[in-house]
This record gives sequence, C-alpha cells and structure tokens, in this order.
Amino acid sequence: MNVPMRLLPLLLNLGLAFVAAALPAAKADDRPNILFIFTDDHAPHAIGAYDGWLKSVNPTPEIDKLAADGMLFVNSFCTNSICGPSRAVIQTGKHSHKNGFMNNGNSFDWNQQTFPKILQKAGYQTAIYGKSHLKGNPQGFDDWKVLPGQGLYYNPDFQTPEGKVTIQGYCTDIVTDLAVEWLSEKRDKEKPFMLMVQHKAPHRNWMPALRHLSLYDDIDIPEPPTLFDHYEDNAPPARFQEMEIDRHMDLNYDLFVDLTADYSQPASQKRQDKSAWANMKRMTAEQMEAWRAYYGPRDKEFHDANLYGEDLVRWKFQRYAKNYLRCIKGVDESVARLRKTLDDLGLADNTVVIYSADQGFYVGDHGWFDKRWMYEESLKMPFICSWPGVTKPGSKNHDLIQNLDYAETFLDMAGASIPDDMQGKSLVPLLKGEQKEKFRDAIYYHYYEYPSVHMVARHNGVRTDDFKLIHFYQFGDEWEFYDLRTDPDELTNQYNNPYYADEVAMMKKKLKELEDYYDDHSDDDMAEMPKDWQQEVRKPEPKPGA
Repeated sequence: MNVPMRLLPLLLNLGLAFVAAALPAAKADDRPNILFIFTDDHAPHAIGAYDGWLKSVNPTPEIDKLAADGMLFVNSFCTNSICGPSRAVIQTGKHSHKNGFMNNGNSFDWNQQTFPKILQKAGYQTAIYGKSHLKGNPQGFDDWKVLPGQGLYYNPDFQTPEGKVTIQGYCTDIVTDLAVEWLSEKRDKEKPFMLMVQHKAPHRNWMPALRHLSLYDDIDIPEPPTLFDHYEDNAPPARFQEMEIDRHMDLNYDLFVDLTADYSQPASQKRQDKSAWANMKRMTAEQMEAWRAYYGPRDKEFHDANLYGEDLVRWKFQRYAKNYLRCIKGVDESVARLRKTLDDLGLADNTVVIYSADQGFYVGDHGWFDKRWMYEESLKMPFICSWPGVTKPGSKNHDLIQNLDYAETFLDMAGASIPDDMQGKSLVPLLKGEQKEKFRDAIYYHYYEYPSVHMVARHNGVRTDDFKLIHFYQFGDEWEFYDLRTDPDELTNQYNNPYYADEVAMMKKKLKELEDYYDDHSDDDMAEMPKDWQQEVRKPEPKPGA
C-alpha cells in the first residue's frame, strides 16, 4: 500500500500512541508518597526507641511504633545546630555557607533551587504546614500555611497564600488538623505527594496542651548524669555561654513561675512578663484559667520552699523537663493521628513516613538547655523512616548521615534527578539494605551564630565513628578532642594528651579535607576576644549561711 508522504507523521504518532496504550499505565502510586514529620529541638535521647536516659518515662510510644515498623538511624547528625539553618540545609541539600542561611538572623533566598521545586517538576504535589522559620513565603509548594517566626503555642497566627489568619486552639493539634484536611480533602489523588508537617513543639518556651499539664506529676524525671558538669576540662567557650539551667534559665520566661506571688488576684488579670506573657495574652479566658489553676498552687509551693543552690537547679530541671516532655506528648499523638489517616485513606502501603527534628537538644545534659554546640546532645538529630516493603521493620542503621542528605533522599525516592551541586548523598541504598561500602567516614559541622542568644562561640569540626575534633577558631584558637569509644559523654578533652597525638593530627587533616571538599572557607578568621572571656566559672549559689 502506497501511503502519501504527508500522512506518514500522523500514522507514526498513532502507532506510538497504540504501543503506549498497550503498555501498563504508569500510576501515581507507582512512586511512593512521602510524609515528612519534623519537629523543633526534639533530642533523640527523648525518644524511647533511641534508648537514652529518658526512655524510662516512655515519652514517645507512637514514634517508637514507627521505628518498629521501619529503620532507625543511630548516627544521624545536623550540619549546623540551630533551627533556621538546619531547615535551609534540608531544603537545598547544601551546607549553610552554600545556601546563604548561616544563622537565624539571615533570610532564606526562596528563589534558589530547593528539592520541593524539583519534586513539583517531577509530577509530585507538595504541601507544608507548621513552622518554616526561613522567613518569606515558601516556594515549591502547592499549598502552605506556616507560622511567622517561631510561632505561638496557643491560638497561633499563620501565613497563608491568602494572607495572615489566626486559628484558635493548640498549635500541634492545629498543624495536624491542617495536614489531615489536606490528605483527606485537598490533595490531587492522581499525583504522588510530599507533605511536610513541621511542628513548633517542643521548642522553648515549653507550653504543653492543657490536657497534658498534669502528665508526669506522679514521677520525678531522671536527672542526666552530667547535670552538674562545670566544664573544667573544656576549652573556654563551654564556660562562657548563657544556657545554664542554673544561671540562665529564667523562672518566668522559661518556667512560667508567677513572680508576683499574689494569689488573691483572679488568674485572668495576672500579667506574666517576657515571652510567656506574649503567648499567654493570646489565650482565651478559659485557657488562661485552666493554665493558672494548674500552675498557681505549684508556684505557691515553690515560693514557700525558698530553694537555693543545687536544690533550686534540681527544681528548675524537673519543671523544664516535664514541660518539654509534655510538649513532645502532643507531637507523639500527632504521629499516631497522621498514620491512622494514611490507613483510613488506603495510603499507608505506598507512603514513606519519616520522623526527624532540626537538631538535638540539652535536657539538662551538662547543666544546659538549648543546642548550638557540636557536642553529641545537640549534634545528633533523630531520623526514623518507615518505607513499607522497602525498609526492614525494626532495623537500625549505624552509618554517619546528616540532614545534608535529606533532599537527595527525597528526590531519589521520587525517581527524580539529583542536581550535581547538592552536597549530600541519598539514603535510599541504606534504606533498601543495598549499601555495600562505607557510606561516609566523617561528618563536617560549622556553627556561626555569635554573638547571639546563648552566646555560643563559632566553631567547626569533624566527627568520625570513634573520634571528634572541635575547633573554636573565633577566640584564642581553641581545640577539643574526644575519644567517643571510651568517653561518650565527652567529659575529658584529650587534645593535649600525647597518647592521642596521631589521632589528633589525623582529625586535623580530615577537617582540612572536608573544608576543601565542601568549599567552606567562610568565617574562619580570628575575632577579638570579649572582655569577660576569662571570668571565673560560676557554680550554683549556696543557701545563705550554709
């Protein structure tokens, strides 16, 4: 049969269409959905599955179930232990000096390459609800509602594509509600999705939901073994910070103690100072009455006890740790509700569920609260992943991973190309159990935010499986070196110990290699020492007359 030349292209296209129709259709569920649950300041040792010293209070039964269904990463670390920079690293797959967000005072450039934008181009629907902490309106998301700045625990404001809105209720519950609503009613069921659920909790100031106020009232939270560490073996920066429970944790700002001790006033008429009041004044009358009904009698007991010294530190630790863990309880309930929603919608079998946090946190460890340091408690961050049919249930991985790897992992899961300028590595081979060689021999860390809240000196460093080297380059060129095999609590700085001379030299060489590998020569100049740098270390004040 002779076919006119002008009809050949048409017939060829029809033939290709017929062949394509005869092949199995590529459905949205051929690629996994991704649910990324992300919290603020949740230390791994405050998760039961991580077997830390807080495990005995059973803080996270639902997150523990997630770990039992998937893989827990034991050696998961951040690149820069502070909220905004950690989130910027996750968005970009690049270290802070490359993505431009080095400290919380910076503004994130949303016009740059981020993994959600790449997922959108790959056919994924994306959404984010909760804490962004990167300033500006998020890009790369089909729907979003984010807290401005740190956000509030009670009756918070949200930035949305339509402008600012205030939603009544408790923040953790609201963020969960938004995510459940999107999953149930708003998503495009023909597309795979990437949903980021980012809770404010358990960030300072630790305000639990009203239903959790009395949680742990019947127990004492175990004290960390390093609660009264005086940093005598550390380099000077550890002694000249402002994050000690003893000297710096404020009774009102952090612990909501009514300093007026005037119990004749109605609770609704009492003014609390500083950030506690900033949120309390947003409470409804009913919320405030319930709050003060709980704390009022306990504040009176505190004032009557007239505590000093280590007794006061111990009291402050108990109130702090309980409120911190109470905030985590709300998050744990959120995890359960989100997973149930996936089950109810028939999505659970093809949805990767990940639990993580922006860094670790000091729950009294070394007498501290907050994060920032390269010491283990703030360097380590949780990473738990359940990928049905892929990750082995109840498995644990000990490779050195970082938040630098998240973007690459999400793209790999989606079958999208990973840009060459991203600096991390996909975790998919680890999740599949296919990694044959050592994943990474060392991780690189760099913290920049000084002077600022808590006054932690700028430093960088390197950590391997066995050792850690920290360089406080800003003041006096100070170094710390730890043998993590024999000293996991990092109580003995071995930098000047001749026994470790070879290991110190090896770690210095590795640090230089990683600085070059990641092209980080930012901010490594020496700075003028503050005037009070050599002040004497303060111990808890003794009771007068003691």
